[in-house]
Amino acid sequence: MPFTLDPGVGAALGALFGANPPQPPPVGDVNGRRQMLDGMFAMLADQGVKVSGVESKDFKVKADDGHEIILRWYTKTGATPPGSAIVYAHGGGMIALKIEHYDEPVKRYVSRTGVPFLMVDYRLCPEVRAPVPVTDTYAGLKYLVDHAQELGVDPSRIALMGDSAGGGISASLAHYIKQKGGPNVKKQILIYPMLDDRNLETDPNTAPYATWSFDDNKTGWGALLGDKFGTDDVDVLAAAARATVKDCEGLPPAYIDVGEIDIFRDEDLQYASKLGKAGVECEFHLFPQVPHAWLEFAPDLESSRTAMDLRCRVISAL
Repeated sequence: MPFTLDPGVGAALGALFGANPPQPPPVGDVNGRRQMLDGMFAMLADQGVKVSGVESKDFKVKADDGHEIILRWYTKTGATPPGSAIVYAHGGGMIALKIEHYDEPVKRYVSRTGVPFLMVDYRLCPEVRAPVPVTDTYAGLKYLVDHAQELGVDPSRIALMGDSAGGGISASLAHYIKQKGGPNVKKQILIYPMLDDRNLETDPNTAPYATWSFDDNKTGWGALLGDKFGTDDVDVLAAAARATVKDCEGLPPAYIDVGEIDIFRDEDLQYASKLGKAGVECEFHLFPQVPHAWLEFAPDLESSRTAMDLRCRVISAL
């Protein structure tokens, strides 16, 4: 039997786009995808319930090359800081979206858990190449560690988190931190992470439901890797799936969730298995009948509520 799409996801996508969904740009069209994703997230923000009781303020930190990175710090209004914190890398296929597109999704986590988040406005590709998204996010982590006392954070209780491309950046960042010998990170929370640059062959079982398609994937990885795209000269700081079991030894415990009809399903399953073979604790959840980023389109589905509960439990446990 072929896969089927949860009717709630289909209804939500129909309500968002109507009878004429946007036509996908051709492979390699970064600007077209930026416009499409920016517009989609703007519509989701307009249609969704606004989160109240969460405050944000911006900081700036410089990358190694002098580029100034914006960091946005989210805290629950009136809450006593729990001591833990999340460094968050947003999604967008390595090529699109900015921190403002993720204000509401991040506020939902902060409102539910009381745990503050630091979101990093890492640079997009192809204006930069790997490993800049990872090293930019590392600069954000270092800022949080260096300013932990004034922000009410215990530096031993910081986790990395990201969705989609941000999940891939967070996974690669865990390897980067290991290579550099610190700072210590308590958890990596990877939400349907984009991990493998070799996932380019269309799967007929998932392609009909793809909200992030194989053409999108080729475009995103090509923008990140440049001349290295399609070669064996790709390392773990660009694509975490390139890690060996040995590379994974000593990484922080992980949480991963992904939809059954997400094109990232297999690479996420394989990465969870690799972590397990390396002796790294990994909690993994596979949600049936849902595609990439389904929770953002259909937050009221039972599977969406379950995924949100699971993620918030992990965040709260820090």
